[in-house]
Amino acid sequence: GRPLAFLLQLYAPLPDRADAFHRGLFLFCCRVPPCCAGLRVFRNQLPRKNDFYSYEPPAEDPPPEAAESVCLQLQSGAHLCRVCGCLGPKTCSRCHKAHYCSKEHQTLDWRLGHKQACTQSEYVDRTIPDHNFLFPEFEIVIETEDEITPEVVEKVNESEIIGSMGEAPEEELDSMAKHESKEDKIFQKFKTKIALEPEQVLRYGRGIAPIWISGENIPQEKDIPDCPCGAKRIFEFQVMPQLLNYLKADRLGRSVDWGVLAVFTCAESCRLGTGYTEEFVWKQDITDTP
Repeated sequence: GRPLAFLLQLYAPLPDRADAFHRGLFLFCCRVPPCCAGLRVFRNQLPRKNDFYSYEPPAEDPPPEAAESVCLQLQSGAHLCRVCGCLGPKTCSRCHKAHYCSKEHQTLDWRLGHKQACTQSEYVDRTIPDHNFLFPEFEIVIETEDEITPEVVEKVNESEIIGSMGEAPEEELDSMAKHESKEDKIFQKFKTKIALEPEQVLRYGRGIAPIWISGENIPQEKDIPDCPCGAKRIFEFQVMPQLLNYLKADRLGRSVDWGVLAVFTCAESCRLGTGYTEEFVWKQDITDTP
């Protein structure tokens, strides 16, 4: 029930769709112990000619004034929450200048200094403390992947296995062996695929198959809900466990955690106007135990 923290966004236009010239996907997660699992992803898209952005791309060389300090508060448009940057419809009842998405974030900001600065208008406009709510900011650089030649997986020489398995039933041993073999193959495929870039934090490929890290908790087709427009949802990108190394999420106690986050979006990328629609994210842990 608490506000989600922004995790990442992906600019993913569809070249063959005039209404998706600008297209963004936004992923949010819960970072509050003991939850650390709530995940939601939203899609937004616009044609090239719209009311918000220039038809022509911006100049590659920014104007000189861009180097000056930037005011942290928007001077026009929607009011944003001082803590998380989401839409902030609530305001401080004293100064009416500080905006928030929720009572919880208003309380957090009040405790971290707004109580003292509330009547100082210049301070409210230009100073925003670190609330320890947002993740560190990075740019994700995406490069095209070359085909990886699968490495030869060395097989265990069964004759070298020494010891007794006790009196376990033969059927149980067969079942365990098959499960471990499947698990090993899936994890080995995962490692082989990311071998060229072991530190990759995201893999993008609309319509391809995701790379699972475990044989447990792999969704079936019926587990991926259709879009409200009636179209099927297809895989678009996955977040890798390596991203956790950059998030410094453990500073709030228990860390957010995942093996793979697989995002599925409307196959038709249905028209939205200027709104946002929720898509679907599947969380797979490295070991999914009941």
